[in-house]
Formats: sequence, C-alpha cells, structure tokens
Amino acid sequence: MRPLVDGTEVPLAQRHDTALLDLDGVLYVGPDAVPGAPEAVALAAADGMRVAFVTNNAARTPQTVAAHLTDLGIPAEPGDVVTSAQAAATLVAAQVAPGSRVLVVGGEGLDAALLEKGLRPVRTAAESPAAVVQGFSPQVGWSLLAEGTYAVRAGLPWIASNLDSTVPTPQGLAPGNGALVEVIAGATGRRPVAAGKPETPLHDEAVRRTGSRNPLVVGDRLDTDIEGARRAGVASLLVLTGVTTPTDLVLADERLRPTYVSRDLRTGLLEAHPAVRRNESGAWTCGGWVCAATVDAIELTGAGEGIDGLRALCVARWESGGAGDPADIGRLVARLGL
Repeated sequence: MRPLVDGTEVPLAQRHDTALLDLDGVLYVGPDAVPGAPEAVALAAADGMRVAFVTNNAARTPQTVAAHLTDLGIPAEPGDVVTSAQAAATLVAAQVAPGSRVLVVGGEGLDAALLEKGLRPVRTAAESPAAVVQGFSPQVGWSLLAEGTYAVRAGLPWIASNLDSTVPTPQGLAPGNGALVEVIAGATGRRPVAAGKPETPLHDEAVRRTGSRNPLVVGDRLDTDIEGARRAGVASLLVLTGVTTPTDLVLADERLRPTYVSRDLRTGLLEAHPAVRRNESGAWTCGGWVCAATVDAIELTGAGEGIDGLRALCVARWESGGAGDPADIGRLVARLGL
C-alpha cells in the first residue's frame, strides 16, 4: 500500500489480526497512561484483534512490563510482552551451544531472556562465556563495560538488544544502550548485531510469539517503529501521542513513512482512515482539505479535521519529491491544530 494514500474504510482493529504496540509514547508517557489508550486496547480486543506489547527496552522482564501495564488499566500477561532482550537471546542461542555461558552487559531483562533459552548469564570474561549480549540497564557501569570489552576483543559473538542512543527519563533524555554500545565499539573496533527496532529480529520474535499472519505495527517513532515495519514489509500506524510531530511526518524520508497516521490509538485502531485522492487539477484531497504542490511551493486550503489535512499535506509533499522548505511546512501544519 502507498503510505497514507489508500486508506481503509474498515477499522484497522478488524483488518489486522494483531497489533504490535510500542509502549512509551503509545500506551504511556512517563508514569501515566496516554489518555484513551486503555479504552482503545480494550475495544480493539473486543473487535477480535490480538494485542501484543513490543518494546526495545531490555532492562525489564515481561512480568514487570505486564504488571506496569495492568496498573495503568491495560490488562496484560507476561506472554503478551515481547522485548528486545528476548529477540537478542534468540540470536545468541542460534550461535552458541545449549547451556553456554553468556556475558551480560545489562540487567535482569537479559538474564531472564537467556535463562528462557537455557543459557547461563555471567558477568565476567573470566567465566569463559561463549558470547556477549548487551542491553540497557541503569546499573551498567565502567566495570561491566570493561568486562564486555575484554570478551568482545577476544572475538566472541556480540549481540546488542538495540542501538537507541537515548532513553526517556522523568528528567529528560539520558544515554541509552546505543551510547553504551559505542563505548565497547570504540575500545574494540567492532560493531554488534542489533536485535531491536528498526532491525527485524524483534519483529520476527513478536510474530513468532503471537502467531500473527497480518500484523499491524503501532508506534510513535519514525526511526524505530515505522522504519522497522517497513523493513519487515508490514503495515504500520503512527500515533501522534509521543515523539513524532506532524511536521516530522511531513518531512519524513521514504523509509520512515507509515501506512496510516492518527491522532491517537483509539482513532487509529477503531475508526476508518480516509483515502487521499488526486483531483482533476492534480491537487491532493482528504476530507475538506486540498493540497497542491509544485517543485518550488506547496499550498494547503480548505477546512475540516486536522488529521485529514495532515494526510493530504504529507502525500502532496511526498509525491512532489519534497516541495516546500521546513519553515513553510511548519506554517502549514500550524493551521491544522494538531
């Protein structure tokens, strides 16, 4: 499907068998649930859609994540949660003998995922590990990074749960696993194999665990959720409740463009997505909005739901090859009230 062009008259909760939901920015922001998200999950499930929770966070176990979601009013079982730690453990298990020791540069999420695979987590290179797996944990310090460096320099397979450079905290963005990976990479001259979004191992893990045949990836980030879905060749829904702004979406490169976009999870899963059509004059229309683009300029007219205007604006710019500079796009987006 062409991103945002085709739309769907059937709600996505009825069109796809499984929603692979990102967490931060989709279901919660900080300590609080995104408004309407618990109700959206419940209604989608009532429509017959399976809901799975897919996260790049390797620090927490599925049990911890499920308990957190349940506390927020989103009932979840550990089996509903798929983490980058589990995907990383699958990659490790494919390269080492059963029961092997694996050096963990990370926390309990990786420990649990390795134990599930019958592998033995250790914390020093002196314990003769067969591989190194690295994932974010607030407890990772110099000593553990040094142990990882010794093992990686020895030539052992090295798997990273993800390469996110930052993680959100109540105080703001802080160094993520990608930043910690760079410490070992800089000391060894090697690069790890990554399991998390936008790489496909985490997606493959989620599909395998859920048994989905027609999954929908739902996220708030273009460079992890949406790019990951495009790499996997599956449909995606961008919700505007997290990191990505409407202007970011209009300016997005082809590899970052979602199949659908919505204000929030409820409208995204439970309402139709109108198609964006080209009229006789060559302009793109959606709802009450009309957007015309040339090589040098882009113009948006009309009125109606702001999200429809955003759809028209995105398609017009993408199909034109990039009309309008960021300042122009910002002014047009401001009219939409999103």
